[in-house]
Amino acid sequence: MNINVKQGSIQAANFDTIIVNLFLGHTDLHGATGAVNSALDGAIVDLINGGDLRGKLGEIATLYPRGVIPSRRVIVAGLGPIEKFDFEAVREASAAAIKKAQALSATNVASIVHGGGVGKLDLRNAAQALVEGSVLALYKYPSPHKKEQDDKVSEIASLTLLEIDENKIEQIKEGVEIGRATTESVYLARTLVNHPGNIITPSALAETARKMCAEVGLDFRVMEEAEMRQEEMNLLLAVTQGAEEPGKFIIMEHKPQTQAADAPIVLVGKGIAFDTGGYSLKSGAGMVGMKGDMGGGAAVIGAMRAVAQLKLPLRVVGLIPTVENVISATAYKPNDVFVARNGVSVEIISTDAEGRLILADALCYADTFNPAAVIDVATLTGGKVVAFGSRTSALFTTDDDLCHQLRIAGQKADEAVWRMPLDPAYDRQLKSEVADIKNSGGRKASAITAARFLAHFIGNWPWAHLDIADGEFHLPNLDYTPRRYVQQGATGVPTRTLIEFLRRRAEDKEQVSR
Repeated sequence: MNINVKQGSIQAANFDTIIVNLFLGHTDLHGATGAVNSALDGAIVDLINGGDLRGKLGEIATLYPRGVIPSRRVIVAGLGPIEKFDFEAVREASAAAIKKAQALSATNVASIVHGGGVGKLDLRNAAQALVEGSVLALYKYPSPHKKEQDDKVSEIASLTLLEIDENKIEQIKEGVEIGRATTESVYLARTLVNHPGNIITPSALAETARKMCAEVGLDFRVMEEAEMRQEEMNLLLAVTQGAEEPGKFIIMEHKPQTQAADAPIVLVGKGIAFDTGGYSLKSGAGMVGMKGDMGGGAAVIGAMRAVAQLKLPLRVVGLIPTVENVISATAYKPNDVFVARNGVSVEIISTDAEGRLILADALCYADTFNPAAVIDVATLTGGKVVAFGSRTSALFTTDDDLCHQLRIAGQKADEAVWRMPLDPAYDRQLKSEVADIKNSGGRKASAITAARFLAHFIGNWPWAHLDIADGEFHLPNLDYTPRRYVQQGATGVPTRTLIEFLRRRAEDKEQVSR
């Protein structure tokens, strides 16, 4: 969808559909909505007075001007109560409006920026949220295997944001560009997770990352297993030793010339292309959906794409260890012992606790960059799902400031994160009789003990671990807060949080340098 920003009044615009808005309970209309209402001789107020339109969040009303104004139809999108209005409400309202426009076979749509007037939201952020809600709502998994799509709907060719005040145009354009880069990156992450495991193998994931890096100008290289052996990544190699498909270690880097010598932010994404559980075999039902066990890796690939697209003045490295966890005659077994890259020996208690093993060696490798901070993202534990379900990601961190930054970014993106304890006392559950630690501390506090396991492989730098288990997919009947811009299937979580975190970090860095 082509997204444009133009100066002009929406009531004078000539599109097949224009979108204005209404706050809950408001009858005294101002701004663009008031102008359209006046042009239509009070038609919007008539809907309100007749009880056909209240302004509830996500509520939609459609009017046909019949030549009174140039555009063919008017959609009025409810914004909800003004005292609760925020950027997530902008996404929700925008999603509801654009899906209604699509259902009506609209192709060229124009909208005002919701919240930029009476809503008193920052105009750039409001424009970004509008683009996110509109574009993400139209995502559809491009399945290469389905001959006929279930829903034959029209494609919206263009979305134009109209603003009458010339002085506000530049802010809106900035927001649109951030929203465009973000949504394209979320599309990429969603599609990677939606693909079946026979399409997104470790080799295919590496090739996708390579093409993306070539497209946007990121440095790229991939370690093969022989090099991993030289690097003594024995935990990672243990997980992949039973698979015919070779493991890969993906390295992406955004290194602007003026920041080339800076300590980077390192993102590490778990890339288990498919997880059977190995000899600690999952149930048949538990194995369904394990194509999404590379959701952390997909989010990192998406975030790296946006970093390059937005040309952030920040050095960022993305690391993705990617393997398949399968059973064979050569697969690793419970009670095996392997030594990580940093010399810590690990007894294998569960071969289904494999994600932390590949992350451990990746965290060790992250230390070679002398990072300013490291954030790993993983669909890691069932314990996180028991604690938080799918709606909230568990955040473990060694640094209060990093915690604050990630929580603010998650709040802005409406991808909630919540800090969990990282108390070394939980290491008692990881005690092994034959190795330094074991890879599973049992069911009690399993999300915490998994984070404590990872803590044995970090360096002297701020570190955060995001456990996103069960958040990688959206099931409408189970979601605690159904969102109109998220379809059944992959969510792309936490791609938008990572982008927001990095964008804010870059802006803060620029302000300090001034």
